Amino acid sequence: MSRRLAATSLLLALVLAAAGRGRPSRRPKYGGKLRVEIGAVVSSPDPAVAAANSHEAFAKDEIAALLYDHRNPDGTFAGVPGSGPFRISEWEPGKRAVLAANENYRGGRPFVDSVEIQMGRTARDRLLDLELGKADVAEILPEEARRASERGMRVSTSEPDELLAVVFVSGRPPAEDARVREALARSIDRAAIVNFILQKGGEPAGDLLPQWSSGTAFLFSTSRDAPAAKDLWAQIGGSPKIVLGYDASDSLEQSVAERIVVNAREAGIVISAEANANAASSPAKDGARLMRLWMISPHPREALTDFVTALDPIEGIDPAPLLPEGASAQQIYEREREILSSYRVVPLVWLPQVYGLGARVRNWKAPTAGEGWPFTDVWLEENSQ
Repeated sequence: MSRRLAATSLLLALVLAAAGRGRPSRRPKYGGKLRVEIGAVVSSPDPAVAAANSHEAFAKDEIAALLYDHRNPDGTFAGVPGSGPFRISEWEPGKRAVLAANENYRGGRPFVDSVEIQMGRTARDRLLDLELGKADVAEILPEEARRASERGMRVSTSEPDELLAVVFVSGRPPAEDARVREALARSIDRAAIVNFILQKGGEPAGDLLPQWSSGTAFLFSTSRDAPAAKDLWAQIGGSPKIVLGYDASDSLEQSVAERIVVNAREAGIVISAEANANAASSPAKDGARLMRLWMISPHPREALTDFVTALDPIEGIDPAPLLPEGASAQQIYEREREILSSYRVVPLVWLPQVYGLGARVRNWKAPTAGEGWPFTDVWLEENSQ
């Protein structure tokens, strides 16, 4: 080998070695603490303890999925706490939880040693901690997703699997008048909610199942029909008033409720929006309320059955006939249309799960409906900081 060729080969070897040292490994690694921040405040991990609002209910469900062996078809968890991929190591009610990896989990030990969950963090603080490297995974509001991405953050967005809907409360006047329900439903501008409130971080909903799950959502209208709403309201005597309740701790629900009031009043409907301290129940004055519903499964039959079961105590929809095992797409569509034709449930928007990811996070997969947080398969690249 000539002296020049030998020198060139040596230089190339040194460059490749230096590049290799600077490039983080992509092989999965065990160890480390995954730092997670959420907005919800969870008082107890016990599924038997009722959640104060929909956000706590969702977070409790996600935590339970990490602690229990598996979820049943009806959405409840089987096994005992700690039989899942993680067990509780520390718990500060409403503030912080540390979950340690279960060495004996039948699905295999998680890659991370532990998961630390900080609760009650504001949306602003969650984004700031991601930027400063103080958090590895943080919830992002759907309406903040585009802005976070434009700021250079890694953003994970799931298929839309959370439904925000208006639900009329059974037995409350004027909710028992079908014309009132239909008039309000037709007055709502869903496109404006998505474009201006959600900053295009969701999809208009006219259905109880999203298009990606059922394949039939396009058959349900999401358009506003203010003239029809006005005509219906004119048929009602006595000028009844609708009180629309929403969760006082939920800024998105408040914004949506206020938008609905504006739309409805443009159609002549007498309506007001009022905050409820406890989202788990409706005050006697509420004729309708905003409600969040999360899909427990990507499969339309299971998801629709769970929605109907959850809604039955509120708006009085008869859960029977339940869809049989192996129900066809046509049967599911007909049951969905039957429910929606009463206007007791008025779908508004579909929302995705959005998370910001820190530089250390590897092997993150956007959760599918019913899967829960994918912390079991995540590993950390320590050299990424």
